[in-house]
Amino acid sequence: MNSIRNLVAVAVATLFCSPVVADVKVEFLEGAPKDRFVLTNSGSCGLEDMTITIDLSTSASGVIFDVTASGAGVEVFQPFEIVAGENYVGAIPAVLDGDRSVTLQLDGLPAGESVAFTIDVDDTRGSRGITVSDSELRGATASVQTASWTASEAFGETATLRVPLPTCS
Repeated sequence: MNSIRNLVAVAVATLFCSPVVADVKVEFLEGAPKDRFVLTNSGSCGLEDMTITIDLSTSASGVIFDVTASGAGVEVFQPFEIVAGENYVGAIPAVLDGDRSVTLQLDGLPAGESVAFTIDVDDTRGSRGITVSDSELRGATASVQTASWTASEAFGETATLRVPLPTCS
């Protein structure tokens, strides 16, 4: 009788349990003089060692990173700088003027925590190259990779995306 009760309890618990959600939210915030990217673990579990790559090469407006006074950028430039969550970053990436991607190695990212960096982002195809609006990022991607899986998502009409990750236990 106890084994039947235990079996029923496990079956009922399984029906009402939902998977633990894991995802990373990536936001681009246009600013002057510095633009900002915020990478947030918006899931309900901590994430282990991973890389997060932001790839602008497929953006609608040919968006680039403008980090020096000379080169492909327009007027103002800003170098790459971690401004939040630096304790989660394993190594600071080198970003060159005109680069279209940046990869951050994270030693982990607890649920609800963020890593943010500032940099100048310029549009190479529009009339106001110094200002990048939401839809100009359309097509750019963010990818999250660990030793066992990779997940990515593209920006749409807004400068925010969510990369859905495999569920966590």
